[in-house]
Amino acid sequence: MKNITWSDTLSIGVEEVDDDHRRLADLFNLFVQAVIDEEQPDYVEALLAELISFTTWHFRHEERLMLRYDYPAFDDHKEDHRYLLEAVGELQEKFLAADKQVTEEDIEYLERWLIEHIMVSDMPMGSHLASAM
Repeated sequence: MKNITWSDTLSIGVEEVDDDHRRLADLFNLFVQAVIDEEQPDYVEALLAELISFTTWHFRHEERLMLRYDYPAFDDHKEDHRYLLEAVGELQEKFLAADKQVTEEDIEYLERWLIEHIMVSDMPMGSHLASAM
């Protein structure tokens, strides 16, 4: 398991969205470290809930910006958001139902999804927003 290290390669060129992404990376890293350190399950649960809550807020933030600046791929991007929130909700349910265990595969999935979403979906959105704002 590894941390997400913020770098310019993850920047989409829109500061307010980049700030959100940095915060998501920080929360993800706190969550991963808590799992590695075998912290108290209630603490891990609280971090997961905070990560989900902030992710939900962040997605609404992006969607608001996409609507305001008439992003042509809005529907597909919003569907990506819905899919991740569904997957993370399932992870949270599994965590609560399965003796509060998080697997390495769970963490790798979240990391891969977050990085790929920024690099594949958010980069074109960032280009559009940067030129429209």
